[in-house]
Amino acid sequence: MKPRIVRVRELRPDQIGELVTESEQAGLRLVRRLSDDWISGGNRFERTGEALFAAVRAHRIVGVCGLNIDPYSTSVDVGRVRHLYVLIASRKQGIGSRLVIEVTAAARGTFNRLQLRTDDPTAAGLYERHGFRRCETDPSATHVLDLR
Repeated sequence: MKPRIVRVRELRPDQIGELVTESEQAGLRLVRRLSDDWISGGNRFERTGEALFAAVRAHRIVGVCGLNIDPYSTSVDVGRVRHLYVLIASRKQGIGSRLVIEVTAAARGTFNRLQLRTDDPTAAGLYERHGFRRCETDPSATHVLDLR
């Protein structure tokens, strides 16, 4: 069954508990930060142009990806791709690509540029397949996509 990509407006910790656990077992804290920030109200992806998307299969979240105004930029027309994570058992099914496509589509019209940071070669390849290019000049970003 192909997962649906949905915009998340409400998020309970139990809905992404499996993603938090699996990502932490892999030594990653990005999904924990997403959960903690949502609970605290520190980041609920609710400012103009921001959004959080989830890949849902049989009422279960199997992947997430967010879009924020880039906190490292002085310009409000720069967005940041955040917290992309797909459960290991759901990888190699195009879910990460679908999440990146959805985030990029949501960014158009609000942001002129998207930025992100990743140290993972597989993730870098995914972003590059979707038009992001490597960025060597900005210490806060490894990849950028011009949307103009």
